[in-house]
Amino acid sequence: MDKFLDTVILDNTIRSYLMVAGTILLVLFLKRYLSRYIAGLLFRVVRKIARGIDKPSFVNLVVSPLETFLLLVVSIISLDKLSFPEVLNVKVYKISLHSLIDGLAIIVVIITFIWLLLRIIDFVAMILHQKAEQANDQQDNQLVVFFKDFFKVMFVIIGFLMVLKFAFSYPITNLITALSIGGAAIALSTRESLENLIASFIIFIDKPFMVGDIVKVQSITGTVEKIGLRSTRIRTDQKTYVTMPNKQMVDSVMDNLSLRTQRRGFMQLELNADTPKEAVQQLVLGIQHLLQLRKDQIESSSVFLADIVKNSFIVQLEFFTAPIPVADFNAVRQDLFLSIIDLMEEMNIRLAAKENEIVVTKES
Repeated sequence: MDKFLDTVILDNTIRSYLMVAGTILLVLFLKRYLSRYIAGLLFRVVRKIARGIDKPSFVNLVVSPLETFLLLVVSIISLDKLSFPEVLNVKVYKISLHSLIDGLAIIVVIITFIWLLLRIIDFVAMILHQKAEQANDQQDNQLVVFFKDFFKVMFVIIGFLMVLKFAFSYPITNLITALSIGGAAIALSTRESLENLIASFIIFIDKPFMVGDIVKVQSITGTVEKIGLRSTRIRTDQKTYVTMPNKQMVDSVMDNLSLRTQRRGFMQLELNADTPKEAVQQLVLGIQHLLQLRKDQIESSSVFLADIVKNSFIVQLEFFTAPIPVADFNAVRQDLFLSIIDLMEEMNIRLAAKENEIVVTKES
C-alpha cells in the first residue's frame, strides 16, 4: 500500500495528491460552518455600531463571499504544497504556465477579499440607513449613500493596486506617485468643483438645512428639493427650479425659514393729524380687543402709538402666530386688517393724506 501511495505521477506522489484533495474536500464540506463561525467573530468587531441589528442579518450578508474566500485560500495553500510538473510548465507569451496560474490564483483571492469588504460596507450602510430613517433625517441618508459609494470606490482601487503588486509584480510606488501628481494637477484645474464638494461635506455635517426646508439665500426663496455633491436644487416661490452651488449656500447668509418658531405680522397706520387724542386711544384699545378675540390664532401682539410726525400720528401693530402655512397666515392677517378697517370707519378715523405743496410765484 505504501508503495502505491509513493508512486510518482507528474512530479508528485499519490499520497500528496490524496492529502491535498482530502484537505480541499474537508474544507468544502465544512465551509458553511466555518464561514458562519468566522462571520460571528467579525460581528463582534462591528457590533458597537450594529446595536439594534440582529446577528443573522450580518451573517447572511457576508457568509457567501466568506465561503468563497475561505475555500480559495485553503485550496491555493494546499495546491502550493505540490510540485508543479515540469512537463506542463510551458511558456505562454514569455510567461511560464506556472507563473500564469499563480497570478490568476492571486487575482481571484484578491477579488474575493474585496468582495467580502464590500459586503461589510453594505452592512454598515444598512445600519446607518435604519438609524437615519428612525431619525426622519433624509440628509443623513444622502450622507450614508455618498460615503458608501466613496469607500467602495476606494476599496476597488486598492484591490486593483494589490493585483498589480502581487499578481504581476508591478512596482506600484511609481504609479502611486504619478497618481498623486496627476491628482494634484486635477485638483488645481477643478478648484471650484472641489470647493463645492467640500461645501457639501459642511452641509451634510453641520446641517444648516435639509431637504424640504424653506430657505432664503441671497435673493432666492424656495423649498430645498435636493442636496447634491456640487449644488443644491431649490424650487422657488415662483415655481422655478434654481441650482445653487453649495459654496454659495455655505458662504452666503442663509435664512432657514422652516426653523422659525413664529410668523410675524406688521401694520403701520398713519392717522390724520386732526384725529383727537381720545379717538387715537380708543383705536388702540379697539385693535387690542380685536387681537384678544383671535387669541387662538395670535400668540402674542403689541399695539401702541409709535410716533408723532408733522402731519400724522403713527400707530404700529405687531403680532405673532404659530409657524402655520403661509396661506393660513395670510388669511389670519387679512381678516384682522379688514376688521381694523371696519373699526376705523365706525370711529370715523381717517388716514393721513399726502400733502402737496403748491408754490405760486408772480412774475415781475
